[in-house]
This record gives sequence, structure tokens and C-alpha cells, in this order.
Amino acid sequence: MPHLTLPAEGGCRCGRVRLKISAPPLLTMACHCTGCQSMSASAYSLSAAIPSDGFEVTEGEPVIGGLHGASRHFFCPHCMSWMFTRPEGLDWFVNLRPTMLDDPGWFTPFVETWTSEKLPWATTPAVHSYAALPAMEEYEALTAEFAKDFVTGGSAG
Repeated sequence: MPHLTLPAEGGCRCGRVRLKISAPPLLTMACHCTGCQSMSASAYSLSAAIPSDGFEVTEGEPVIGGLHGASRHFFCPHCMSWMFTRPEGLDWFVNLRPTMLDDPGWFTPFVETWTSEKLPWATTPAVHSYAALPAMEEYEALTAEFAKDFVTGGSAG
């Protein structure tokens, strides 16, 4: 399985917005909620939680799309690719859509969320599965387990 090489660069479909990550993900996820299904036009959305200080937009100006609510979803203003999300009150990380990276082959979701809303046929190789979101107190153990697997090349990447 390919591994993430840092720094890693990527961009939207048309290439007008480019980004770079210089830190490994804290966690990788697939979200089955109906909102993500609608925004991604797919069965689920994929995310890699990148520490905020390891993420930067290097070219272009993404715009907010989706619901325009407390969690800000950023899109390319030209091709409208959903690139990343900055969740409300969680400023220490950015949820990057990993397929925006030039080489997303390293990505595997470690956690899947909102399985209560998933399409009946949708499956992922996620190690942990939640009907909604994990409780806040579970994230410390999840990120520690993910980091161990990610570094050793286990199921997390």
C-alpha cells in the first residue's frame, strides 16, 4: 500500500485552487450522513483530519459552500470541487477531502460515521464504525490508535 509522503500537494479539479499539507493526518474518516451524500454526490464523503498548522492553501481563493453554517465547507469557486471543511469550534484541524491531493493512494478510512444514514450497499474498510459520531472522549484513543497504525503501515494507511 502506498504511503503518504510529506509535504503533499493537491488541488481542485480545474487546478485553480492548490493546497499543501506538511503534517500527517490525525484521523481518516468516511461520513455516511445524508448531508455528505448530497454534497459529494456519492454514498459518503472522505476526510483526513490535518492539523491546522500543517495545512495551507497555496494558490487561489476557495469559497464557502454547502449549508453556509457554522461548519464551513470550502469549494473551488470555478469548478466547485468540495476541497475541505473547517468544523465549528475545532480550529486545531482541517477536514481535507483526501482525493484533492495529487496522490491520494495512501488514504484508507479508519473511522466511518453516521452509519445510521448510510445507503444499504455502502461499505468501507474502516476499523471503527459509529451510528452517529464518536463521543468526544473517544477521539483521544482513536487518534492514538490511528497514529500507531499509520506509522507502522497498518490498516490506517
